[in-house]
Amino acid sequence: MTVKVVENKKELEDAFSVRRTVFIDEQNVPAEEEIDTLEEEATHFVGYHEGSPIAAGRLRVVAGYGKIERICVLKEARKTGVGKELMNKIETYALENGIDNFKLNAQTQAIPFYSRLGYEVVSDEFLDAGIPHRTMNKHV
Repeated sequence: MTVKVVENKKELEDAFSVRRTVFIDEQNVPAEEEIDTLEEEATHFVGYHEGSPIAAGRLRVVAGYGKIERICVLKEARKTGVGKELMNKIETYALENGIDNFKLNAQTQAIPFYSRLGYEVVSDEFLDAGIPHRTMNKHV
């Protein structure tokens, strides 16, 4: 497994492909909500297994903190450690760029995963694209 910062158009399309599969096809998020106007200001990440994209996410710097978004892993690759590897890569990249406060909006079913990585719930439940979420923060 390899997780990398997206450096070219093919890698970005690989990341978008994983996101479309997980969010649009699997979770029924409307396409116009999934790929949004913030793509160009984000740093994108993609995870590969044997050359095939299996995980993706993005990072934006918002008001001095790293906002981690669009974290997803293909169904067949879940529970293999790639999600943790993806988060570690994003956090390491952010730390190397002077960001040590993180925020994300976690689907409620994913809260245990993020909690194991040191994130703490800081909000009540809310809906995003019809899916229950809670905001989580972490300071490194």
